[in-house]
Amino acid sequence: MKRIVVLGGGFAGVAVARRLEKKLRRDEAEIAIVSRDNFTLFTPMLPEVSSGGLEARHVATPIRAQVHRTTFVLGEIATIDLDARSVEARHPLTGEVTRLDYDHIVLALGSVTSTFNIPGVAEHTLPLKTLEDAETLRNRIIAALEQAVVTPPGPDRDRLLTFVVVGGGYTGCECAGELVDFFRSIIRYYAGLKLADVRMILIESGKTLLKDLPAAMGRYTTRNLARRKVELILGDGVAHIDEGGITLQSGTRIATANVVWSAGVRPSPVLKDLPGVEHARNGGLVVNRDMSVIGRDGVWALGDCAWIPAKADADLSDVTAWYPATAQHAIREGPSLADNIVAALRGEPTKPFRYTALGTMASLGARRGVAALPGGFVLTGFLAWFLWRTYYLARLPGLDRRLRVTLDWTLGLIFPRDIAELRLYTERGQQQAARDAGLLPSATPTPSP
Repeated sequence: MKRIVVLGGGFAGVAVARRLEKKLRRDEAEIAIVSRDNFTLFTPMLPEVSSGGLEARHVATPIRAQVHRTTFVLGEIATIDLDARSVEARHPLTGEVTRLDYDHIVLALGSVTSTFNIPGVAEHTLPLKTLEDAETLRNRIIAALEQAVVTPPGPDRDRLLTFVVVGGGYTGCECAGELVDFFRSIIRYYAGLKLADVRMILIESGKTLLKDLPAAMGRYTTRNLARRKVELILGDGVAHIDEGGITLQSGTRIATANVVWSAGVRPSPVLKDLPGVEHARNGGLVVNRDMSVIGRDGVWALGDCAWIPAKADADLSDVTAWYPATAQHAIREGPSLADNIVAALRGEPTKPFRYTALGTMASLGARRGVAALPGGFVLTGFLAWFLWRTYYLARLPGLDRRLRVTLDWTLGLIFPRDIAELRLYTERGQQQAARDAGLLPSATPTPSP
């Protein structure tokens, strides 16, 4: 039988595997999916995890529960040999390497946080891209408040209570809005601290928020966040970051111990050294309109790591637009790509990917949001927020996950958010466990965040 290997367990990769299971007979092909996590993360709800609005497990759906006859391989991609048509995946726990040979390979490896080579970003900021990122951010916030409550008023405490989000796109605006709600809910637990003591700053190098979306969305988002006491710094980029804070390109200095980096992403670095393929300027793969990789038979790419022509002439010599790297597009690209693999296996012609976006939405917290609908109509406020929740709840994989998220939202209307600091999987947590077991000497004073 033919062998199909899908690399990546996100929206795009799982959508491909599920469609292949539906379209292919059992005797036509073997399907395998390789992912470094054994779950699909529902990234649109990640900011709510960082603010304690949702439990982390409730936005993670196991891959094994989403596929039925696809072989799941847990592993980090070690090598991709397009000439030998093989992939090697290294198990994250045992280090054991598994080799998979293929006839068709699907590259759905997604993206990683981009630092743009700005000094100090990698060392002194918190990204918001993975489930562990969200949990780490939440723990950092709680730790900063715990330390601030025993720190005398002054520059040191002000630094602990200053929280900066860099990036005025979807993730940055949603994160800033959610954190404001988080502080409002939990500040009551910290005697001596007031909400006015907490400084929330959003930095965007462009002149407007949500700059690639309709202007009305950016204007409403700006008004909403400013009204909720978020300080907006627009048109000024980050020059460098250190332990003490951020220095902007204008020379402005912001003393802070807490920086969330959401200024952009780039395709998975696994793809940058692939030979014999055409790379885009950000390292992604340029593909044909049917999502086949140019110059490589049996190689396909989609999602965040692929540049798919939206408007182009027949031979791709003139591409005027590309499909955006969003979850909305990824879950539609998957079935289309799978159909093309089935067509290729059966000797039939493939079809170009075509999709018209349904719109764009963002939740700003405090039961407010923005949405751009077909026809140029922009919805703001409570109705946009309600639409956001309704749509994404319906798209969340698994009935059990939808019910759990609904319960989290319902309980959030009644109870304040949790302030337990869970030091799971972090270096700090691992060191504490080793000390408790007598493997390390007693702890020395922990430095300031």
